[in-house]
Amino acid sequence: MDRRQFLTLSPGRAKQTRNALARTASGMTPYTGSWGKLQLIHLLKRTTFGASPDHINAFSGMTMQQVVDALLTPQPDPAPPVNNYGVDDGGVAPGAVWVRAALGSEELERKRIGSYKAWWVGQMINQQAGIHEKMVLFWHNHFVTETTMVNDSRFIYQYNLTLRHHALGNFKALTKAVTLDPAMLVYLNGYLNSKGAADENYARELHELFTVGKGPDSRYTEDDVRATARVLTGFRVDRTNIVSTFNTTQHDLTNKAFSGFYGNKVISGQTGPDGAQELDELLKIIFLQPEVAKFICRKLYRFFVYYEIDQATEDNVITPLADIFRNSGYDITVVLRALLTSEHFFDPLNMACLIKSPADFCIGLLREFNVKFPADYPTQYEKWGAIHRVMALMLQNLGDPPLVAGWDAYYQEPSFHELWINTDTLPKRNQFSDGLIGNGINNLRIDPLAFADKMSDPGNPVTLVNDSLAVLYRIDVSDTLKTFLKDNILLAGQNTNAYWTNAWNRYKSTPSDMANTNDVIGHLQALYKYIMDLSEYQLS
Repeated sequence: MDRRQFLTLSPGRAKQTRNALARTASGMTPYTGSWGKLQLIHLLKRTTFGASPDHINAFSGMTMQQVVDALLTPQPDPAPPVNNYGVDDGGVAPGAVWVRAALGSEELERKRIGSYKAWWVGQMINQQAGIHEKMVLFWHNHFVTETTMVNDSRFIYQYNLTLRHHALGNFKALTKAVTLDPAMLVYLNGYLNSKGAADENYARELHELFTVGKGPDSRYTEDDVRATARVLTGFRVDRTNIVSTFNTTQHDLTNKAFSGFYGNKVISGQTGPDGAQELDELLKIIFLQPEVAKFICRKLYRFFVYYEIDQATEDNVITPLADIFRNSGYDITVVLRALLTSEHFFDPLNMACLIKSPADFCIGLLREFNVKFPADYPTQYEKWGAIHRVMALMLQNLGDPPLVAGWDAYYQEPSFHELWINTDTLPKRNQFSDGLIGNGINNLRIDPLAFADKMSDPGNPVTLVNDSLAVLYRIDVSDTLKTFLKDNILLAGQNTNAYWTNAWNRYKSTPSDMANTNDVIGHLQALYKYIMDLSEYQLS
């Protein structure tokens, strides 16, 4: 399929209105429309990686507000990664946690980082039914660090915990925590920032990428960057205790003046340990600027709703949402709750309009079909690592975004998420889904019998097709396609639905009849392979 043909299939409904005055006029009014399976699955697939029949059923019968409240419940820290790689010259035994061990050799650090990346995939696959895991990815793409540049596995793991601890908390507190995190201090040279030789690397990104952004209403100056760099002089990393420290002898004691964009504020230079408190004054100045809330709300919108923001969306969604965010004191949960319960979020034009990221595609597929992983940790890590490598080949290498700005698809105008799909990545997606529904990939495979058995009436071929499409697709398809799936795949050209009904009932009553069971499996494999190979499966 031609790339443009694919890309206009789904967001097609939205793109048809691009020349109109507004893509949609819906806004932040609380949603009071229909609340059924369609809306529930839309909410689950946007806030988690995939939605299996079990997850959908677990939330059925709950109100929208109850589901959103459950999704926004913070999750506890997961168990840390362990040594799955064998010999560890730091003395970490196989199966033991390495995150507090002494820094290893370059080769050992690469192995530990591999363990970390596999572990992170495991957290995504085994996530609870909540938004927490997806927010960790969101903040990883916002406050970017790269394992290849940090090169300390302990710092890298600790940074993931920093994002987890604040993922649904306060954005200002998260910004401070990131600023002082050892991984970020190493990544953007904050640990080299000294009086007389201020390093502006982190200071620039704090404004441009992390808080006010670089939109038309963001008018911070080079003097603001230089003043920020001087505020942040003196912070160092302790590689033994895996924490940041403050070196009073390397802090710039002079006053730091900011531009009119920041109200011409001045931070008075502080001596001794009080110098570290200048960071609080800096964040206070930055967070008084209304553009902070707007910038973050635009990023949340593009991640969870749609990547185009026209003037109507700016006026009807971004501006009021930013007001909510700012008035809450930058409470992340408050702003997410407002967005996820708005009429705009459930606007039909905002369904099936996002192209899945590699994480959404790969992790979502594994979770939708409840693909089973081995129980022993060495094999688990091996499989999780294999999934990580597949996602990296699809352009999303967890732990190593390509630039400090994050993955192109989340910010690169005008294509945004369309960048996930090209002549190289689309075949890789199809190969991944084909392999899992077929002979398996790395001994991982979809059990089509188990998935079909979760449907409401799998013995009825019409119902089975409809139920399967409701779970796996976010866009309605034609009756012609549904008839094709039933007649040509499930019925294999037979004239009556009873052909499938009898085969399914015989499987349920006599699964040891291998000829019939294998026949049922073959039909289901063909059905789900066909469904996943169509462009509609790439949409969320």
